[in-house]
Amino acid sequence: MMNKKNSLKGLYIVTDRQLSLDYGVPTEKSVAKAIEGGAKIVQYRNKQSALTIRRHEAAVLAVLCKEMGTTFLINDDIDLALEVDADGVHLGQSDTPLSNARRLLGDNKIIGITCHNDLDLAIQAERQGADYVAFGRFYPSISKPTAPPASIDVLKSAAEQLNIPICAIGGINQDNAEILIKQGADMLAVTYSVLGAKKVSQAAQQISKLFPE
Repeated sequence: MMNKKNSLKGLYIVTDRQLSLDYGVPTEKSVAKAIEGGAKIVQYRNKQSALTIRRHEAAVLAVLCKEMGTTFLINDDIDLALEVDADGVHLGQSDTPLSNARRLLGDNKIIGITCHNDLDLAIQAERQGADYVAFGRFYPSISKPTAPPASIDVLKSAAEQLNIPICAIGGINQDNAEILIKQGADMLAVTYSVLGAKKVSQAAQQISKLFPE
């Protein structure tokens, strides 16, 4: 069985419940198209809906990602990640402490940590056992308009100092993605420029092909 921790690179899709409602397209359908276009990681993020809805959606996406060979993570809900047997979780700075998450999930699950624009937070996360870190937002973001901005320079510094994969997030699209990869991003986390595109698979492919083989 492939170790999913070794596949933390490429296009990283973050779901958005409101986007699904606005476009009238079930999240799993858009996600399937994104995976067809080359997405390697999917994070289920839904902080608005009732638990019953989140449990259903997460279970459907977990099966889909397993069938399509894609890494599946849950945003900030360890119980839900365990329930649907997700590959891991993504945690913000104000979410469950990394040490607690690791104790509950075990050594084989993936834990990613948001580090904003702070390299020290990323170094600390690596020391505590994070499997990857995320920096951002790098550009104006529809899904997180108030998130603090991050500089591209932090990617270069992180790539030089860290030994775990690096994810960039925030306003990333087909036009601005390449520079982030060149500066050290192993993964690019995207929502609207792929899931909100008229042709989701094609939009995913345009970003996916920017990554080196």
